[in-house]
Amino acid sequence: MSEPRDSLRQPLTSVLGPATAKVMAEHLGLHTVGDLLHHYPRRYEERGQLTHLADLPMDEHVTVVAQVADARLHTFASPRAPRGKGQRLEVTITDGSGRVQLVFFGNGVHKPHKDLLPGTRAMFAGKVSVFNRRLQLAHPAYEPLSGEGDGEAAESWAGTLIPLYPATAKLESWKLAKAVQTVLPSAEEAVDPLPGSLREGRGLLPLPEALRRIHRPRTRADVEDARARLKWDEAFVLQVALARRRHAETQLPAVPRRPGPDGLLAAFDERLPFTLTDGQTRVSREIFDDLATDHPMHRLLQGEVGSGKTMVALRAMLAVVDAGGQAAMLAPTEVLAQQHHRSIVEMMGALAEGGTLGAAEHATGVTLLTGSMGAAARRAALLDLVTGEAGIVIGTHALIEDKVRFHDLGLVVVDEQHRFGVEQRDALRGKGAQPPHLLVMTATPIPRTVAMTVFGDLETSVLDQLPAGRSPIASHVVPAADKPHFLTRAWERVREEVSGGHQAYVVCPRIGDEEETPGPKAPAGGAEADRRPPLAVLDVAEQLAGGPLLGLRVEVLHGRMPPDDKDAVMRRFAAGETDVLVATTVIEVGVNVPNATAMVILDADRFGVSQLHQLRGRVGRGSAPGLCLLVTEMPAASAARTRLDAVAGTLDGFELSRLDLEQRREGDVLGQAQSGVRTSLRVLTVIEDEEIIAQAREEAAATVAADPELAGLPALRTALDALLDEEREQYLEKG
Repeated sequence: MSEPRDSLRQPLTSVLGPATAKVMAEHLGLHTVGDLLHHYPRRYEERGQLTHLADLPMDEHVTVVAQVADARLHTFASPRAPRGKGQRLEVTITDGSGRVQLVFFGNGVHKPHKDLLPGTRAMFAGKVSVFNRRLQLAHPAYEPLSGEGDGEAAESWAGTLIPLYPATAKLESWKLAKAVQTVLPSAEEAVDPLPGSLREGRGLLPLPEALRRIHRPRTRADVEDARARLKWDEAFVLQVALARRRHAETQLPAVPRRPGPDGLLAAFDERLPFTLTDGQTRVSREIFDDLATDHPMHRLLQGEVGSGKTMVALRAMLAVVDAGGQAAMLAPTEVLAQQHHRSIVEMMGALAEGGTLGAAEHATGVTLLTGSMGAAARRAALLDLVTGEAGIVIGTHALIEDKVRFHDLGLVVVDEQHRFGVEQRDALRGKGAQPPHLLVMTATPIPRTVAMTVFGDLETSVLDQLPAGRSPIASHVVPAADKPHFLTRAWERVREEVSGGHQAYVVCPRIGDEEETPGPKAPAGGAEADRRPPLAVLDVAEQLAGGPLLGLRVEVLHGRMPPDDKDAVMRRFAAGETDVLVATTVIEVGVNVPNATAMVILDADRFGVSQLHQLRGRVGRGSAPGLCLLVTEMPAASAARTRLDAVAGTLDGFELSRLDLEQRREGDVLGQAQSGVRTSLRVLTVIEDEEIIAQAREEAAATVAADPELAGLPALRTALDALLDEEREQYLEKG
């Protein structure tokens, strides 16, 4: 198959002119003819159909198709205007069910006054705002669709469907459409990445035809056929990239790590006061099988909040130590690293006292390494690592520093992987003489399709049952604005839990000592704009201690406290010396205090769905039932309340993760947060297109198994090169 000709690689500057090309590059990331051809319409309007104006999002740049209902020119006194009089043109557009006002001022009124007569249909683009309780577009750009002007518009939009493109304030949708029209003939030269047998077997359009139909469809069926083809492009090329990554992993050497029958792991299992769940046993077996191979394990461990992931990870680390290696666990925060260290030492008991006099047989050292440790403690920890005295090390980013050396690193466990950049994980994996085995843990349940894309290069293990003894958690929304007595009752419930010998958390969105305190950004929506600042830990703790929780032992915990202070607060809370802990989301993951039974989350609407589920998982960890109260001032009909009702209505983290993803959209499955590059998904959605992704994964695996270098598929290699620019290639290589 031939390589693509130069026309698709042509810079837009040579086709559209420097000014337009500059705007496209700066605001949309489009640089070449091929980039523009893959900038697909967001939606389509039919000529006889009008837009739903009532659904316009606030403060966003929109493109609408509507009809002029009324146009009025007002004259008003203005000292700045010539002869002391200014002009304002108010145009009302409608779709039959809603109305939006357009406003033009000053010299800008003359052309729209002539163009926008009642009955005129046009496309309008601008930023949505509210003035005098009415939706408004101020000085919008517009393009008549009737041909009443110079006839050019009618000719440009002769198709049955009008494509509306993702646009910007600097570049309206119709200007993008005209630019696409200019380069559309180049679609004939688009190189097709799908193997012919795959395309024909699934009845998919050739790529040039799909590009023509997505940009200039005659019917809705054209759009659907084009999207079906283009979704396969995105799914298949991405899955090939991940399949090649998995294949490359199998070619790397690693030291097999098989635990002995009567070693450290067996001794640990003997002292467990409970029986592992069937899920923990099954997942442990999957991990042990991987550890016994001579190429690196590359596995994702996910599961419900409280399903016992840490126990499974600890047993994997003990198996590696048993086999003569060392294991490192990387945690995102000092609070979590200290919590893991404390709980692992408690679980292991005498088996964690390796290197001390009278240590138990098979015992090993368990070392903590964080950035805030004193010089002497740090030197001792580093010595334990390089000599092998410490079989297990738990730490933060400090583990990645150049000075850290291991005797024989055999396993890396990354907790809460989404909080670490690629380079950080790669730096730790690079500390082994040979590539160590890798176990990635995530506390946020991930839908199957996301696991196949975001973590597509990992084998996945799922813990889907809770250990015995975990108690149910009752969750309720507390509408503080509508029913303030509900909030009063919430504090009474906290007092009742404490009176019963238990403890409680109160969670706030921010700390309270910031110079600027905008707080976390609430999800977009008209009712959620112009709000008071989010509640703060320091303010709330003071108010509670002197008011509704007077007489109770209240402490605060947040991320900017000195590490020793944070650790001391957590120790007191774990020991039952504190009744109520007022905290930020620093307690979101890993904090385990079985006696804590109640949680009040203030301004709960400011947190994401998965975050709320994680926070809620801090209660109900013992034999007493848990209670989680989600306090909000959002009105009953708002999107925020719908979100909170969903969280309160189910304890199924996988169901909630789907909801969370649907609301946030996917972002870039190749790691937008790490690489900072533009999203690679344009038509594929990882929730809706589950079947395509699953099928593409199978096809990709078969393709790579048959031809790992893709030597017989040059067009597919070209598509991979386009997807995997330098940053993304690094992302996949480092995984």
